[in-house]
Amino acid sequence: MQQDLTIGRLAALAGVNVETIRYYQRRGLLGEPQKPLGGYRHYPADMAKRVRFIKRAQALGFTLEEIAGLLRLDGSDCCAGTRELAAHKIALIEQKLNDLTAIHNVLSALVHQCGNGEGEASCPIIRVLEQGD
Repeated sequence: MQQDLTIGRLAALAGVNVETIRYYQRRGLLGEPQKPLGGYRHYPADMAKRVRFIKRAQALGFTLEEIAGLLRLDGSDCCAGTRELAAHKIALIEQKLNDLTAIHNVLSALVHQCGNGEGEASCPIIRVLEQGD
């Protein structure tokens, strides 16, 4: 495909800012075309598709390292590798949900104690934070 996009046009087409493109290049997720003397780098139009892929993967919770792995997957094992990464991500999300539920329950109980004026004169939330492990 013809290389016809400046970095500004690429960013606009992909719905990101120019610094996002540069950051992805530094992280090795995007290639950086050669810069002609006295001119601007020109990017292939299909690079916008890759940038949007990265942004959508980030929105699903994948890290840039995991996205780099997804971008390297190719051929017949692509689906199996992608499924394995996604299954691992689901397990991490489930663990985070369990952790957040536990935090929610503890904080709710503490807020309830504060709201009822139960306990001693000091705040139960402050007491718990001071106790630590």
